[in-house]
Amino acid sequence: MNFELVSSEIFLQQVKGLSSRHRVQIRKKIELIKENPFRFKRVHSKKFSRVFRVRLNIEGREIRLIYVVMESRILLVCLLDRRKGYADLEHYLSKLGVDSS
Repeated sequence: MNFELVSSEIFLQQVKGLSSRHRVQIRKKIELIKENPFRFKRVHSKKFSRVFRVRLNIEGREIRLIYVVMESRILLVCLLDRRKGYADLEHYLSKLGVDSS
């Protein structure tokens, strides 16, 4: 199945501020997501049923790329700092403005 890749405004803003080396790292992970969006670990969410995360190490920090699989679309939500836990996750997901799946 082919998946359409969609980026949220939050994700685009976060990636914009990164170095080109880190953007390449994220791009490689996105290619893996496109091949099989269910390969990475699932994250529990109150709003969406299929939320996943990819582990990244950016500038020495543990970062998680959060994405949601909705039918034939993959929505790249945000880059989440692991130090803060997943406390901000529901906040970012509520800003998406799409229906739950």
